[in-house]
Order: sequence, then C-alpha cells, then structure tokens
Amino acid sequence: MGKPTGFLEIARRDRAYEPISQRVHHWHEFVVPQQEAEISRQGARCMDCGIPYCHQGCPINNIIPDWNDLVFKGQWREALDVLHSTNNFPEFTGRVCPAPCEAACTLNLFDQPVTIKSIECAIIDKGWAEGWVLPQIPARRTGRRVAVVGSGPAGLACAQQLARAGHAVVVYEKRDRIGGLLRYGIPDFKMEKKWIDRRMAQMQAEGVEFRPNSHVGAAIPVARLMEEYDILVLSGGSERPRGLPVPGGDLPGVHFAMDFLTQQNARIGGRPVPEEGAILATGKNVIVIGGGDTGSDCVGTSIRQGAKSVTQLEILPRPPEREDKGLTWPNWPLKLRTSTSQEEGCARDWAVSTKRFLGNGKLEGLELVRVEWVKDANGGWQLKEINESAFTIPAELALLAMGFVGPEADTLIADLGVARDSRGNIAADPDVDPDGYRTSVDRVFACGDMRRGQSLVVWAIREGRQCARAVDQALMGYSDLPR
Repeated sequence: MGKPTGFLEIARRDRAYEPISQRVHHWHEFVVPQQEAEISRQGARCMDCGIPYCHQGCPINNIIPDWNDLVFKGQWREALDVLHSTNNFPEFTGRVCPAPCEAACTLNLFDQPVTIKSIECAIIDKGWAEGWVLPQIPARRTGRRVAVVGSGPAGLACAQQLARAGHAVVVYEKRDRIGGLLRYGIPDFKMEKKWIDRRMAQMQAEGVEFRPNSHVGAAIPVARLMEEYDILVLSGGSERPRGLPVPGGDLPGVHFAMDFLTQQNARIGGRPVPEEGAILATGKNVIVIGGGDTGSDCVGTSIRQGAKSVTQLEILPRPPEREDKGLTWPNWPLKLRTSTSQEEGCARDWAVSTKRFLGNGKLEGLELVRVEWVKDANGGWQLKEINESAFTIPAELALLAMGFVGPEADTLIADLGVARDSRGNIAADPDVDPDGYRTSVDRVFACGDMRRGQSLVVWAIREGRQCARAVDQALMGYSDLPR
C-alpha cells in the first residue's frame, strides 16, 4: 500500500498523449511520461485493501502493492527488484498490456483504480536510465542444452529464465529478426523495437544465443535439434489467422491484418518491402473487420499511411458504456473501450456481418448485413440476419482482424508428432506435468500462444516463466526458479 489515506486525498492522474494532430504524422511512441513526483503521488493511492485483487487480475501475479508503496517512498531501486521478481519484461507490458490488474483494483469498485500500468512503466524506464538493469549471469553452468523455437514474449521469457538457471539456451527464429509478435505484430507507435534490442543484449550477456533466419521444421530438421539438445521448447505462437469464407475473398485488396502490420513494421525497421505485393492504405477507403487489439492496430497504421477513411466493423453488439461493477469486479468486464487509434479518426459499427466482397478484378466495396444474436432451444447463442438490412460500403482495402485459430500447420509439429487439443493447439500431458507444459513427446515442452491459444503478451510471459521452471525441474530434478 501507499499512503493510508492517499486514495481519499489524491485523484487518479494517468499519462497523457501527444495531440492527435501531431502523433498521426510519425511512427514513434506518443505517450508523455509523468514526472517522478506525480508517479509517487499516484503510488500513494494504493489503499490498504486487505486482499489485493490486483494480484488475481495480473496474469503474472505482479506484487503490485509492494512496488506502489516503494515508489511512494522514493525507493525506486527496490521497486525495480520487486517488479523484476515476477516480470522479465515490464517495459513490454508497461506499454502494451490492457491492464486487467487495474480492473481488479479494489479502488475500481467505487472510485478510479490506481495507475498500475503507468507506475510499472515508470519503474522499468527509470531502472534502465539509471543503469540498474544488468545481466544476471549464473554462478555455475549445468552443461545442459535447451533449444527454444520461437522468439516471441513466451520464448524470450523462457530462454532468459533457463539461462539464469545455468543452462545453455539457443533461441531459433524463422524470421530475420528476434521478437516474434513484439517485433512484427505490434506497431512502433505502441512499442518501439529498441526496447527488444536492449533486452536481447542483456540476454546475450547472460548466455542466450539467438539464431534468426532459422526455420525449424523447414531449413532445420527438428530431428537434428532433438539430437543436439536435452530439451526442446516450442513457443512459436498462434499464427494461423481466422479467415472469412465469403464470395470475393480472393479479390486483390483483401488481406489478413498481420500481413499488413508485418509489412509496415518491416519498413520502419529498415527492411525493404517489394513494391509488388505491398499492402498500403494510402488514399484508400479501409475496412477493418474485427474489433480487437489487432484491428485497432490496423486502424492506427492505416491512418498514419494516409488512408482516405477507416471503418472498423464488429460482429458482436455494441457493449455498454459502463459495466455493472457489482457483478463484474474483480474480473475483466465487457464494456465499450476506445483505443488511442480509434480516437484518431475511425468510424465504428457493431452487429454487422460481411456477406461478400465486391469488385471487378479488385476490391471496390463490401456488402454487409445487420445481425442480432438470439438464443436457440438449447440456450446457445445463434447469429441471425435482420431482414432487409443489407447495405454496401466502398472499400479499396479490407483487413481481416478476426483473431487466430492456432499454430501454423507446418512440418515442425507433424514431424514431432506431438498431440494437439480440440482447438489445434499443442496439448500438454497433465499426467506427467501438472502445470501442463510437457507435451506428449518426451523432452518436448510447449508454452505461450502455441499451447494456450491466442492471448495477451502478459500471459505469454507467464507461460514462458512457468515453462522454464518445468524444464529446469525435468533437467535437474528440482528447480529454484519462481513459478
């Protein structure tokens, strides 16, 4: 907790943003950091709530009241140690996490929650600025070798924890640079990639080896890794996008969201994108199908590329402006949320389904229909079109941002022969690993979206950390790594 009466005396004040008129003309982060004095004041709002439900709301169980209190007292170095005890990469979560911890904050029941995310980001940014974040080199090496396939947040967290336990860790990445979703899927205006490079340098000093341009299952036979390493960890993410099987889906101008975002991230990162096959929103009417974070990222990217207009469509009904906190707290509530990208100039429409893509040789528009959700005889929700509600809208670019359905169906999984669950994710074997990270194949573990399914960066970090402990336990017979 912070000051016992802080929540009574101090109003919530969060980070500000650059004006929209400025930030849409560049690709840099646009959050305006607060002064340390104000951050400390906000830490003082953390009340003596008895049971800190923010722990429950945070997937990695950050010890939030402790570092709120330390920041309030000006003990920033100690706050950093507490933060790092549960989170390998708080500079990532402090920028892109939706902050379910704040929804679970006890103050959120009757007031405004503590600015947990902003305080977290301030702690780690100060830690780097002061030179407090140093490599944690293990005192001894175990002689055991672990291959981690996939360099997203789950793979990086797993690799770092295993290296600190003294194991030799090699991270394989099929793309040309390390970072997975963090590098290729998240726009720079939300998280600049220099933060990834900085962590990579730390991890290399700790003994982690990175091998980009190394496609395991294609250029590199998985059998070779099984021969060379004691353990293989699969952390390749959930990369197979959900399609939209309607007429016209093969028209030029209809693309998956991640293809669009990946190209732009490549441009910003100084990697050329061939003109043939380039996906650009410049001067076009853009339709984003899907109302989640990926769709929002497409909105902000399209606006910065100079789109003529941007419209975001959601098949679900418009959520309420406010949740009933008495029913939802401390869980993540369903309510209307507006992202910074949506604030920049985006039309939004709900309860709309796409009937077909229209065009002659290229995309020219979409035929849509209004829908409603009704319960069937078994109590399940069914989608029903509303009679005579069809309409069309012009579009030269349509981006499909409807989520992901599982890992890529490449030769890696097939060659290993690991079992998969009903959703197509890699299944764990609860009989041999209660935590669920050991697969059906001996010496093969899985974590992150590849095991859990599409989820948040913070969940991926948790998965990577817990998987590292399970691997360490399998190698050594015990583990001192935190759960």
